Amino acid sequence: MHAQSPIVRRRSRQIHVGNVAVGGDAPISVQSMTNTDTLDVDATVAQIQRLATAGADIVRVSVPTMDAAEAFGRIKRQSPVPLVADIHFDYKIALRVAELGVDCLRINPGNIGREDRVRAVVSAARDNGIPIRIGVNAGSLEKDLQKKYGEPTSEALVESAIRHIEHLDRLNFPDFKVSVKASDVFMAVGAYRQLAKLIEQPLHLGITEAGGLRSGTVKSSIGLGMLLMDGIGDTIRVSLAADPVEEVKVGYDMLKSLRLRSKGINFIACPSCSRQNFDVIGTMNALEERLEDIMTPLDVSVIGCVVNGPGEAKEADVGLTGGSPANLVYIDGKPASKLRNDHLIDDLEALIRDKVREKQQAEQDVIAREA
Repeated sequence: MHAQSPIVRRRSRQIHVGNVAVGGDAPISVQSMTNTDTLDVDATVAQIQRLATAGADIVRVSVPTMDAAEAFGRIKRQSPVPLVADIHFDYKIALRVAELGVDCLRINPGNIGREDRVRAVVSAARDNGIPIRIGVNAGSLEKDLQKKYGEPTSEALVESAIRHIEHLDRLNFPDFKVSVKASDVFMAVGAYRQLAKLIEQPLHLGITEAGGLRSGTVKSSIGLGMLLMDGIGDTIRVSLAADPVEEVKVGYDMLKSLRLRSKGINFIACPSCSRQNFDVIGTMNALEERLEDIMTPLDVSVIGCVVNGPGEAKEADVGLTGGSPANLVYIDGKPASKLRNDHLIDDLEALIRDKVREKQQAEQDVIAREA
């Protein structure tokens, strides 16, 4: 409905995770993480495929052992999106996945061990064009920082991050991104705001261990929304105790609401009331499920009565306004046809898909003329 977001984003140094640009003027990318056993290659690949279909730009995979590293290599060869390997403590695992084509290493240099081990990992990353993600978490702060601050704080998260960053600075390795996650919204937001002023590298946003589908979505939306409104954030992961596909859906919906990404359908729907002339909630549930495959940006309004329906429909690509004896459909803001309730969902889905094909053809025509 509105092409331009008023948000002025923090300009950061751009890195590349595989073929996905992160930072600079690149779109904010959406990430998730597999929760399958990495040793189960088929299950992990299947989940990555589902995440990619849902719109994930990048997927992270935990690699806790050398056996998991070998499995990761087989997973990587079948992945449709760039993969980040999540590694702690054993630097040899990082060296192995670097050989196997990992697109990004998620490590904390401080827990890899001696300086020579950190140098070996950084050399492997540099030689293979692999960026590093420094991931600081309030639940795993260094013991001396826990003692210094008494409890996790924004300042403690930032100090931990700077320590890890200094490892990479000493080795003249600037191609990294950083996260400073906490389950407390205020702590995470405070840490990201502080860190954004101190470094030029991209920031990976997340409210860690946010909770289940509903509570985690709310907490993440508030915390990440505050940061995104500030222009902070280059890539995000919504952490939910739920199917990882839901993380991707919530992440995209969050970015769409702020006009920072426009992939897929942007639904405008009323909560319904006794004025409705059709089942708004049932219609919306069905449409969201049926149209998940659509990645073309499209605004669709579904309003149950004539109070707000025509106004919303006139601003949408496809708009449905409840009416009696039939509901009115608008295409590109103009009345186009009427739909009766007995086949409403099927007929509306068909009209939406027709509009998607029309937009896709128009985009292809533009590309052909410019070629």
